[in-house]
Amino acid sequence: MTPTFKYDPEADAAYIGFSSEPVQESDGVSVGIVLDFDCDGRIVGMEVMNARQNLPPEMLSAT
Repeated sequence: MTPTFKYDPEADAAYIGFSSEPVQESDGVSVGIVLDFDCDGRIVGMEVMNARQNLPPEMLSAT
């Protein structure tokens, strides 16, 4: 699967999806960074809060 990228400018939050598997569990791994895991413990996505501060501007303008 090709990773997906979604950005919500109102919430200043981005989501990078690595798999289409359903999320079984989420874990905050750093301030503003949450990893989503499937039932086998594989990372299926990552949420980035304060995206304008934490991600390159090119990523956010491409959405």
